[in-house]
Amino acid sequence: MRPRSMAYRLRRQLRPSLSLWLSSLLWRRRLVFWLGAILTGLVCVAFAYAADYAFELFRMVTAAWPFAGLVVTPLGFGLCTYLLMRFFPGGEGSGIPQAIAARKLDSPGQRNRLLSLRIGFGKVMLTTLALGFGASVGREGPSVQVGASIMLACSRFAGLGRMRGVILAGSAAGVAAAFNTPLAGIIFAIEEMSRAFEKRVSTLILSAVLLAAGAAALVHGSGSYFGQTMAQLGHWTDWLVVPLLGVGGGVIGACFARAMIGQARLIPRVLRGRIGRHRIVFAMLCGFLVALLAWGSGLPINGTGYAEAKAALAGDLAEPWSFVAAKLLANLLTQASGIAGGIFAPTLAVGAGLGAAVGDIVPGVAPGALAALGMVALFAGVMQAPITGFVIVFEMTDNHAMVIPLMAVAIIAAGTSRMICHQPIYHALSEMFLARVRAAGGSGAPGSELGGRLSPP
Repeated sequence: MRPRSMAYRLRRQLRPSLSLWLSSLLWRRRLVFWLGAILTGLVCVAFAYAADYAFELFRMVTAAWPFAGLVVTPLGFGLCTYLLMRFFPGGEGSGIPQAIAARKLDSPGQRNRLLSLRIGFGKVMLTTLALGFGASVGREGPSVQVGASIMLACSRFAGLGRMRGVILAGSAAGVAAAFNTPLAGIIFAIEEMSRAFEKRVSTLILSAVLLAAGAAALVHGSGSYFGQTMAQLGHWTDWLVVPLLGVGGGVIGACFARAMIGQARLIPRVLRGRIGRHRIVFAMLCGFLVALLAWGSGLPINGTGYAEAKAALAGDLAEPWSFVAAKLLANLLTQASGIAGGIFAPTLAVGAGLGAAVGDIVPGVAPGALAALGMVALFAGVMQAPITGFVIVFEMTDNHAMVIPLMAVAIIAAGTSRMICHQPIYHALSEMFLARVRAAGGSGAPGSELGGRLSPP
C-alpha cells in the first residue's frame, strides 16, 4: 500500500479540530457563558451602587436622629431574617462557603439549594437591606455567590458541562467585578475556592474574569478602588512594622476566624429548638447590640468600613485601637444573626485601623503604608489566603513601591494564623453547609426543608 502523504495525514488530523471549532452548538454554549460573565459584571456593579446608596441613607438618618439606630437596626435585622427564612433560604452569611460547598456536591438538586438565580437575587436584595439598616457587612462575599449562581444558571441553560469549573469561574468573576480587581479574581479562584490550579478550567476562569471585569469597568470606571497612593517604607527602621503587623494581624485574624467558626457551631447547638422558634427575635437582639455598640462608642462601625479604610490610608482615622475592637465585635454580632452579608470589606477596614493603631506605637512611618500593610495582614490572618490578600490590596491601592512589604506581611500573617486556627474559615464553614444539605437529602427543590437554620452564622 502506498504511504499516505504528509498533507493527507495533516488534513486527517485537523479535520476533527476544525469541525469542533466550526460547531454551532459549541459557539452557542460559549456565547451563553460569555453573556453570563458580562451579566455578572453588570449585576455586581449595580449591587455596589445599591449597597452604597442604602448605607448612605442609613448614615443620613442616624446623623439627623442619633437614637434612630437603636430602633432601625434591630427591626432591619428582624426583617432580613424573616425574608431570608420565608423566601431565600440558602442565602445566609457571606456566600463564599456556599460556593465552595456547591463545588463538592454532585447532585444538581442539592447544588440548587446553595446556588440559584432565586438565591442570587435574594442575596443582592438582603445584603443591600442589611447595609441600609446599619449592619456591619460587605458585599464582596455575596458577589461571589451571586456570580456563581448566574454562571451556573447560564451554563445549565446552554448545556455546558464542567459545573465545578463554572462555579469557580463565576466566583472569580464576582470578586473581580466587586473589587474592580481582575487579577485578584483569578488568584482568589485558585487559592481560596479550589486550593489548587485546575488547568482544564483555566480558560473558563480567565474568560469569565475578563468579561465580568470589563463590563464592570465600562460602567464603574477602571481606576483603583482607593485611588493611587505613593506611600512607602522609607528608612530601614520602617521595615520593623512588617513583622509587627504580620504577627499582630495573624493573631487577631486567627482569633476572629476561630470565633466565627465557634459561634457557627455553638449557636445552633446551644439554642437548639429555640433558635428555630425565635430566630427573628435572636437576629433582632444581635441588631440591637450592634446599634448599642455604635451609639455607645460613637465609632463608625456600621456598614462596609470602606470610608474608614480610606481615612486610615490618608492618616485621618480617629481612635484606631477602639475602632479595631468595636468593628471586630460588630462583625461577629452581625454574622451571629445569620443575615446575608460578607466579611471581606469589614476585614479590610479593621486591618486598615490596625495599621493606623500601630502608627501610634511606631511614629514616623507613612500612614498609607501602615494602613495597606494592616489590610493585607488581617485579611491573610482571617482568610489564610496570603496571595489573594496581597493582590487585592495591591490592585486597590495601585502602589508598586509596596509590593515586597505587602508580600512579606501576607506570608507572616498567614503563617502565624495557621498555628492558631488550623482550618481556613471559609472551608470550615463550607463543611457545615455540606453536612446540612446532605442531611436534608431529597431533590433540592428551591426552598424545601431550608426554612430552619441551614447555614452557619
